[in-house]
Amino acid sequence: MVSLALYQPDIAGNCGTLMRLGACMNTDIHIIHPCGFPFSKQELKRSAMDYFDHVVCHEHDDYQHFMTHTVKQRKILLTTKSTIPYCDFHFKNDDILLLGRESAGVPQNVHDDADYHIIIPMHPPLRSMNIAIAAAMVLSESLRQTQGFFGH
Repeated sequence: MVSLALYQPDIAGNCGTLMRLGACMNTDIHIIHPCGFPFSKQELKRSAMDYFDHVVCHEHDDYQHFMTHTVKQRKILLTTKSTIPYCDFHFKNDDILLLGRESAGVPQNVHDDADYHIIIPMHPPLRSMNIAIAAAMVLSESLRQTQGFFGH
C-alpha cells in the first residue's frame, strides 16, 4: 500500500488532517522528527479527531532513521521543483509519497535522495497549495493506479 511521509511537519493541524486521511484510506503515515510542534495525541486531537487510533503511524527520530527503515521503498517527493506531473507518474504499491515542511519544503540532501520528483501543475504564477490538499490529490491518484481503494 502507498504510504505518506511527512518531513519535519510544521503545523499540527495539517499533520492531524493527514493522519485522518491515512486512517480513512488505510495508508500508513511516517512522521520524520523533529516536528515544529509537540507531537502528541492531545496536540493533534482537533484535526485528527478520533481517527488518531485508526492510523498506522511510524515515528522516525530523524531523516536517517526514516531512510534506514524504508530502504526498499521508492521515495516520491512532491515538489515545486519538478516537471513531471503527478498524473503522468506511474505509482507502485509500496511507494512512499514524501512531503516537505510547510514552511521550507525539504533540504537539498533530502531532495537529492528522493527516487522521483513530481509536481501538481497549477495556474501560474501560483506555485503551491496546502500540504494536506496536495497529499490527498496525489494519494488518490496513486491509490487509483494501484487499485488501493476499498471495494473497487
